[in-house]
Amino acid sequence: MNTGKSQVQVREIGPEEAGQRIDNYLLRILKGVPKSRIYRLLRKGEVRVNKGRIRADYRLAAGDRVRIPPVSTAAEKPGPGPAPGRLLTDRILYEDDRLLVVDKPAGMAVHGGSGLSFGVIEALRGSRPEAKFLELVHRLDRETSGCLILAKRRSALRALHEQLRENRMDKRYFALLRGRLAAGRQRVEAPLRRNQLRGGERMVQVAEDGKPARTDFTLVEAWPGASLVEAVLHTGRTHQIRVHAAHLGHPLAGDDKYGDPDFNRVLKARGLNRLFLHAHFIAFDHPATGERVQVSAPLDADLRGVLERLHSDPIEQSPDGNRGTA
Repeated sequence: MNTGKSQVQVREIGPEEAGQRIDNYLLRILKGVPKSRIYRLLRKGEVRVNKGRIRADYRLAAGDRVRIPPVSTAAEKPGPGPAPGRLLTDRILYEDDRLLVVDKPAGMAVHGGSGLSFGVIEALRGSRPEAKFLELVHRLDRETSGCLILAKRRSALRALHEQLRENRMDKRYFALLRGRLAAGRQRVEAPLRRNQLRGGERMVQVAEDGKPARTDFTLVEAWPGASLVEAVLHTGRTHQIRVHAAHLGHPLAGDDKYGDPDFNRVLKARGLNRLFLHAHFIAFDHPATGERVQVSAPLDADLRGVLERLHSDPIEQSPDGNRGTA
């Protein structure tokens, strides 16, 4: 870990960096520098734009010259190193000069924080030091794998965010649920509200005063005590698929927050050591050409192995019609 100070930097803002706040720009450029330190630099006028003092909410313009003073770049936590960046590079599904889609592995957060020293965004930035701009377009839960979009230009980020707001982005997931789901499409429209429980654990529940949320579940394959479904999101609430599946009476396999411990135990005996939720398909209009882009991510080998074991050793249906037995 480098514990020295950086040299004075003078950076000229390009078109793709224009429009962002100076504090957010510095947080991205000065990786590992505490946020409090960055705001102190701004308050004391040590960061200058076009040789003048600026406030933290100043929005950069193309051609601005930003002077960044020497500052300790030692991170409080170890950085991601090259290995996570190489792992993600090997899992890139689509890339052009405006965006990329990566098959995020289960167990890796999309960004650092909450005790995590790095996530997908930090690892990719670390493996691409020449990239002037790289931002998450949307998020996936840490234990969810699959298609994740990152923007390489601010204009692409704005365009893709607009598609998300207008529900023009098609996001589909494979999920393994407890019990045998009825054939056809099962629609769940149940508002969701986020709560904070003891210890700071974030939970989401169905509540009348929550935000509108809609998920469609369609059966793909079924066994007596489990169902593989495709879940289509029409809104993007936290833990939406997991909570809606539990609300439907068919909680997700491997879900230790909203799921069924007995069902999880049965699936663990068949090799499942994670949440069975995978973002297998995403489609959107390309921000430059307008053409429809479709990207798919196949199930990881561990999830395919669980399905193969269900074929050879299916979960039996218990008397309540849902819970399986070992």
